[in-house]
Amino acid sequence: MATIRNAFDPGFGVYVHWPFCLSKCPYCDFNSHVRRGDVDEDRFVEAFAAEIAHRAKLAPGREVRSVFFGGGTPSLMSPSTVEAILDEIAKRWNMAKDVEVTLEANPTSVEASRFKGFRIAGVNRVSLGLQALNDIDLKALGRQHTVAESLMALDIATNVFERVSFDLIYGRAGQTAAAWRKELDLALARAPEHVSLYQLTIEPDTLFERMVNTGKMTIPDTDTQRALWDVTQEITARHNLPSYEVSNHARPGAECRHNLVYWRYGEYAGVGPGAHGRIITTRGRRAQATEKHPEMWLTCVETEGHGLVEDELLNSEQEGDEFLLMGLRLREGIDPQRYFLLTGKKLSQSRISELIGDGLVEITRENRLRVSSEGFPVLDAVVADLAA
Repeated sequence: MATIRNAFDPGFGVYVHWPFCLSKCPYCDFNSHVRRGDVDEDRFVEAFAAEIAHRAKLAPGREVRSVFFGGGTPSLMSPSTVEAILDEIAKRWNMAKDVEVTLEANPTSVEASRFKGFRIAGVNRVSLGLQALNDIDLKALGRQHTVAESLMALDIATNVFERVSFDLIYGRAGQTAAAWRKELDLALARAPEHVSLYQLTIEPDTLFERMVNTGKMTIPDTDTQRALWDVTQEITARHNLPSYEVSNHARPGAECRHNLVYWRYGEYAGVGPGAHGRIITTRGRRAQATEKHPEMWLTCVETEGHGLVEDELLNSEQEGDEFLLMGLRLREGIDPQRYFLLTGKKLSQSRISELIGDGLVEITRENRLRVSSEGFPVLDAVVADLAA
């Protein structure tokens, strides 16, 4: 395993999950929990400190290149909580001089008022969940902010943080390609260096799934979804925000370093309720996950010293599948030699040749295998074919 890590080093990151939200969005299947009362942040800080210490023992001596506060809604935390967690990370690992520290935030006026505090705490990149620039659709998506608040928060964030990104969801009920073109042009005219544009998927056990199944909501058909995808690629390219991953666009050099750790199949520690991690130990790569329920996670950490409920040693086939699943999302593609080092076998040349013939994948000058522009809309099928 050391050979693989030295030859291909995507870096090490820390993911911190804050599980609380003001409300549950109807499309969301993330580990988020609505709490009406005050959250005991001091107690959570102590638990985060214990989990960070536990992961540092499993993965000692790492240099942290990125920290990502996700959720849930991390911008509901007080800046002092963020600062305390960052201090604990710095106490257990070396922090890179140019470490990227991202915090996801909702653009409500209350949360935007904390931005300066987050910057002082050590956050240097914020990711705003705008989701739509249409008040009717924002309400349908269960969002707690308006378009006016979104644009105000974006202006504040741009003035406070070194780096800013925002999310939008397309493929919404009743959305047309013409309407999306207009909305995306408006958004990207104010765009910072990075945007995440997600096509709406109906996830299991969400309110949207129940609405679709009962006929109360209709999502765009396949042809409209493809038209929306094509508009997305066209408009982002025109605004000099090309895709570097299937749903993420950035100016050259402004890619999200933390997410690149995932997609390049790097190593990361996950702490907090429902967090996932991939730690490389002397025995191999371990897939880890923590208890999802916030109060149960607290109890686990306070009694056991950590909240892990899954800690599986991956075999070579599992590593190969994960490597393909993550790496082929990237516009840069993968190095087939790393697949060989992970699995001990080569990718099927006959399958690759067939996919090249179908125009779905291509080989670059650097001998990397990547999904083509025509292949990205059917990415899951391409990955499944290569992994078979």
